[in-house]
Amino acid sequence: MDTKTRKIYIILTHTGTTLSKLIKRFTKDEFSHISIALDNELNEMYSFGRLNPYTPFWAGFVHEHINSGTFKRFKLTRAKVYSLEITEEQYNKIEKIIYDMKIKRKQLKFNIIGLFAVGLNKRIKSENSFYCAEFVKYVLEESGVKTNLPELIRPENFKKLDNIKLIYKGKLSEYTV
Repeated sequence: MDTKTRKIYIILTHTGTTLSKLIKRFTKDEFSHISIALDNELNEMYSFGRLNPYTPFWAGFVHEHINSGTFKRFKLTRAKVYSLEITEEQYNKIEKIIYDMKIKRKQLKFNIIGLFAVGLNKRIKSENSFYCAEFVKYVLEESGVKTNLPELIRPENFKKLDNIKLIYKGKLSEYTV
């Protein structure tokens, strides 16, 4: 049995963009986006979102950074950063899943229809297609992390994960380790 543990980080954000405001209006949630990071500096932070910070029309698998891209453009992005302790084996599986997605990123699509279907209390899934919360849930579950998350998944649902710990609340641009 693997007893060594590692931490991953779950980052909930709200940029204040038109799309994020629309999502927030439908869900009535505090946050509209979620990312997963493999390090506490958030240098290895991934999600499904804007490929270009100036347009929401091109979206897909993204390696996000606090001080570049969308988060640089939207400096007032509000965030909550959580840590989640997992096994070394689960961590290694998450790394592999993300590495594989990096390799096949051109084949991965943003599930815009699925995103808006959640607001209508429906689930629409298509192959190789994710919105941010679907992606994080997929990565956790495929790596063997028990989540008990609902099928209709939203960023806010991750606050209820077992053993999740809030480590930061404030502007994402002001986050430090």
